Amino acid sequence: MANIIIVDDHQIFRESLAELLTHLGFKIIAQAGSGVQLMELLNDHKPDIILMDISMPEMDGHEATKNALAKFPDLKILTLSSFGDERYYYQMVSAGVKGFVLKDSGINELRQAINEILNGGSWFSSELLQKVIISLNKKTENDTKSKFSPRELEVLNFICKGFTAEQIADELNLSYDTIKTHRSNLLSKTSCNNAPALVIYAIKNKIIEI
Repeated sequence: MANIIIVDDHQIFRESLAELLTHLGFKIIAQAGSGVQLMELLNDHKPDIILMDISMPEMDGHEATKNALAKFPDLKILTLSSFGDERYYYQMVSAGVKGFVLKDSGINELRQAINEILNGGSWFSSELLQKVIISLNKKTENDTKSKFSPRELEVLNFICKGFTAEQIADELNLSYDTIKTHRSNLLSKTSCNNAPALVIYAIKNKIIEI
């Protein structure tokens, strides 16, 4: 049973979501209405995953994510997003969130997203991702792909599909350490901080398409 903290400034939404997730077998160990409240809760609660709103008073989701991960680097954070929040998306993934779902998504997608992230993966709401890409700068360098080796491009493609390092190693019949090395090289060459940021980089530079 996964322990969850819900962070959102709308109490009705928090409580309704908590009830739904409880019925699905998750345990809601705490709720917060702002990033400030979350940081206080983390002194006494250790969640398996945090569901994080973006727009909140006192401390928004971006600052809360940065502060929470600075204090507890192993935290897994899933962004709860509304349409219009895509302008903050890259900030959130750069801060370290593992993915995002739209607030009006079905409960089944949210359950899938939570389970995927708990298992070491990431999750991107395809509908919101389309809007993110539209809002991104479309300028692309023609030689973007040339700075990656064929194997790095292969690994990047699997990362964009949400595969974990272990899964990529199995697919390519390579060792886990080799995949970790390729992933590290990709992060270095793209100046990205994490896998979600790599996905945005790959789409923005037309290395992959959705």
